[in-house]
Amino acid sequence: MKIIDLSNFKEYKEKREKMVKEQIIARGVEDKRVIKAMLDIPRHLFVPKEVEKEAYEDYPLPIGFNQTISQPYMVAVMTEYLELKEEDVVLEIGTGSGYQTAILAYLVKKVYTVEREEKLLERAKKILEKLGFDNIRYKCGDGSKGWMDYAPYEKIIVTAAAPKIPEPLIEQLKNNGIIVIPVGSRWIQELVVAKKDEKGSLKIEEKFECAFVPLIGEYGFENGE
Repeated sequence: MKIIDLSNFKEYKEKREKMVKEQIIARGVEDKRVIKAMLDIPRHLFVPKEVEKEAYEDYPLPIGFNQTISQPYMVAVMTEYLELKEEDVVLEIGTGSGYQTAILAYLVKKVYTVEREEKLLERAKKILEKLGFDNIRYKCGDGSKGWMDYAPYEKIIVTAAAPKIPEPLIEQLKNNGIIVIPVGSRWIQELVVAKKDEKGSLKIEEKFECAFVPLIGEYGFENGE
């Protein structure tokens, strides 16, 4: 796995440094590997050209298909909650822009990512391949069902809101694994960190209130309702 020469993005390098210092470290994110990934990955490549200059600001941005790229802090803190190790195999539900995918792929052995919007998935795949990532597998489909073919996974991250943790994702998580997911209503959720113990029991911890686009599918919201 390789990354393009980030010296080509000198202007945005300064913005990334400012983003990490003021939005991420200042709010308590401490994982040095996560911080390094946020410093290195060129976030502006994952947003539409018309909002490129806003890529490092402290808010989510639209990416089309009623989807957004999450606020930088949210990406960082969800990644930190996963407690990632270099040898981990991770399932990501909701490829979206591909930015969170890039952060994960930078930090772990393998990422399996699922996205329901085919055009979004293809766009993200092109960007990620251009950046040199070769440890990502892509699937277009219902993310609420997970990706059984490559289960179980050490870690699972869901970047869309669900009414509860989808049962297939619990089943596809290894013992001693972690799921990070927003859970609640269509409009407001709690960010949940769920850890599966050695016996397969799930311990759920609510972190803070958040608002994500809905996870649409059999084990999510139907048509966003």
